[in-house]
Amino acid sequence: ISADFSKANKLNYSRVYLESIMQNLLSNALKYKSPDRTPIINFETHAQNGQALLKVSDNGLGIDMEKFGHKVFGLKKTFHKHPAAKGVGLYLIKSHIEALGGQINISSEVNVGTTFTVIFNKKVS
Repeated sequence: ISADFSKANKLNYSRVYLESIMQNLLSNALKYKSPDRTPIINFETHAQNGQALLKVSDNGLGIDMEKFGHKVFGLKKTFHKHPAAKGVGLYLIKSHIEALGGQINISSEVNVGTTFTVIFNKKVS
């Protein structure tokens, strides 16, 4: 697990929501790691157009976006057979992010990994 928060190191945002977002994305990356390789998980921030972005990427199982892309953030939607999968985490963090005016995007490729990009509605200091 690596983290680089140097490109947007200050953010005025709900601490509870931010912790939930980061914990859910980390737990998903660990839960859906590939059995064929050592997990690599990266957290990094960026500033774009005065807004802070958080990118979380992994080299896990990935999601077939053509098949499931429209369902990724749905309640009780799961895309892998894992006993702990409930389909609530991504729905919850999307709700947190959108409640404060932000957005979350995903790019993913099966057997390559997934990247989530959170665009916060708060201006970077």
